[in-house]
Amino acid sequence: MNDFWINLPVRDVQRSKYFFKSLGFTFNENIGNQDRSACLYVGEKNVVVMLFDEPTFRSFTNIDIPDPLQHVEVLLSVGAQSKEEVDDLARKAIEAGGTSTHTPHEMVGNMYGCVFKDVDGHRWNVLHMKSS
Repeated sequence: MNDFWINLPVRDVQRSKYFFKSLGFTFNENIGNQDRSACLYVGEKNVVVMLFDEPTFRSFTNIDIPDPLQHVEVLLSVGAQSKEEVDDLARKAIEAGGTSTHTPHEMVGNMYGCVFKDVDGHRWNVLHMKSS
């Protein structure tokens, strides 16, 4: 196995790019169609999350796409360096058009985090793992 990336269906690639750029994420502008797809980098290791418009995504899978507002297909987790970074990312997500009913808080074990939905309803989990 050489690579691993995640593919997510989105309704509007440009709207999704705006959302993720507002949170501080970057894109590889040399990969993707720009109208129908975009290459989102996550984390210091630049894990790739390909955003595909729904018709393009559907052409790969040949099956209906579940509504992420009604069903949880995956929980995408990203690490934060501090509680303040969790709070900041959660705030930016809401300001950029995401939603959350899960305010940042102490979680089970040594975690502090928050879950929010992006503009398409995909759930993202921002976590700070405290040192033991």
